[in-house]
Amino acid sequence: MHIQEQKKIFDAWLRDHKNLLFKVLRSYAFTPQDQEDLFQEIVIQVWRSVPNYKGDSAVTTWLYRVALYSAIAWSRQEKKHRDGKHALDGFEHVLTVKVDVQDHRLDWLYAQIRQLDEIDRSVMLLFLDGFRYKEMARVLGISESHVGVKINRIKKYLMDQLKEAGDEL
Repeated sequence: MHIQEQKKIFDAWLRDHKNLLFKVLRSYAFTPQDQEDLFQEIVIQVWRSVPNYKGDSAVTTWLYRVALYSAIAWSRQEKKHRDGKHALDGFEHVLTVKVDVQDHRLDWLYAQIRQLDEIDRSVMLLFLDGFRYKEMARVLGISESHVGVKINRIKKYLMDQLKEAGDEL
């Protein structure tokens, strides 16, 4: 694949699927600084993955796989470096998602998703984007029945959290 063709595909993927990437960012990185770091890591991995894409799956499935694997690897590595890491105040503007209307329910949902382990976060993001169990299983490398079990457990967890929140939402 020529570099011009790779760049054209890469640019189209980022343009057409940036919301997918931001969902992964918000679920795995919680500060603007971490989101910027993770965004860079995901973009690098997407760039590297372009020549390997054979069209056997939807582009969204491919990008989710790349983004989620990158986020999980980044998250594991970040855990090793969190001690002694200090926030750099004043750089929050670097990576911000523009939201016209702040929906506290959506903030609550992302907060709950952050509480899940890495794989369950991935399952939830794919589920919210309407992926079928078969597609989720392929992206995550687990069986369809395991996906179903995880979704049922996550739903139960969210319902319990919702009951606890009560009138706050």
